Amino acid sequence: VQLQASGGGSVHTGGSLRLSCEVSGRTVRSFTMGWFRQAPGKEREFIAAIHRSNRSTYYKDSVKGLFTISGDNAANTVYLQMNSLRPEDTAVYYCAASARAIVSTLGSQQTYDYWGQGTLVTVSS
Repeated sequence: VQLQASGGGSVHTGGSLRLSCEVSGRTVRSFTMGWFRQAPGKEREFIAAIHRSNRSTYYKDSVKGLFTISGDNAANTVYLQMNSLRPEDTAVYYCAASARAIVSTLGSQQTYDYWGQGTLVTVSS
């Protein structure tokens, strides 16, 4: 299984970006998919997830209503739509896949079996 993240870039405050995570080797529906980010000098943190069983979505509180995670089964890809971006959203964003995640562990990096390579998002004021 391989995950290929893309879509990062540089935007100004208030801008939008859509990140993509293409899954190869297995169907994306067999996984719970998550997005994490790591800002300079900080630990990696959970941003959003879409659960494999019922496709319910979960978000870090600070991005609720601003970010949206979704999946495209035909493209075997998961997306993270990010709106109203702020400088504090600057980070390397990673997608991850888990075949065994339960809701209570969605925010834990140890839950995820596969990781993409990361894509850099820079938001300037």
